Amino acid sequence: MFTRRTDNIPCTVEIEQTPDSLKAYVVLEGMDPGPGDKVIVHGAPTQIRFGERGTFNCSASIIHAGLFSRQATRILSYLELTELYEIGFSTGSAS
Repeated sequence: MFTRRTDNIPCTVEIEQTPDSLKAYVVLEGMDPGPGDKVIVHGAPTQIRFGERGTFNCSASIIHAGLFSRQATRILSYLELTELYEIGFSTGSAS
């Protein structure tokens, strides 16, 4: 219930730094993290030169959340989501 499990899996890291885009994606192979899980990528470059893009094969560790942490993450994310639903209306005349 309160223990954490760690899985080591391969992953692909895609990094791009061009005039049009600055992005980094991690694609985990064979496993998806759940609420409250932590992902640590090992061996990925931290930067590339301007104008380049690259794809790198690395490894990742997924530290799975315990039952309490997973439920707390679900509750907090629900509360954060409800803040997006708050809509204000103001009275005014359209001309």
